[in-house]
Amino acid sequence: MRKKRVMITGAGKSGKSTIAGWLDETNGREKRLANIRYGPRTIDVPAAYLECPWMHCHLIDSASDAFCVLMLVDQSRCREIYPPGFAKVFRAPVLGVITKSNEYPEKRGLCEQQLKRAGVQPPYYYITGEKESFRELKAVIMNYNR
Repeated sequence: MRKKRVMITGAGKSGKSTIAGWLDETNGREKRLANIRYGPRTIDVPAAYLECPWMHCHLIDSASDAFCVLMLVDQSRCREIYPPGFAKVFRAPVLGVITKSNEYPEKRGLCEQQLKRAGVQPPYYYITGEKESFRELKAVIMNYNR
C-alpha cells in the first residue's frame, strides 16, 4: 500500500512549494519543476496541471495518493484557475487555502467566491507567508491523517 500524502494545487507562485516545505519540514525553497513532486508528506502539483485542461486527468489520478487536497488561491493575484465544481472530483477531503492573505484585503471576498465556485466548502484557511499563520491549517491536516 502506498503512503498517503497531502496534495497541494494552485496557480503559479501561490505558495504551493512553501506550504509543501513546511509540511515536509525541509529547509529552503525547492526548485521549480514541470512534474508533480512527491515529498515525504506532500504531493506538490505544478500550476501547469491546472492551467491545461487536458492535464486535469493526471492531477485527478495523482490525488488517489492523497488523504486530503489543498486548493490554494493567492490573494495578491486572485485569478480564476479552478473550473466550476472542480473540488468535487476528489475523493479525499478538500481544504480551501487563501495565501498571502495579508496583501490586498479587499480581494478576500473574491478569493472566497472562487473557492466556492470550485466546490470548496468553508471554513477557509488564511496564510500570510509566515509559518506562524500555518499552525491552524497544519493541525486540521494532521487530523485527517489519523
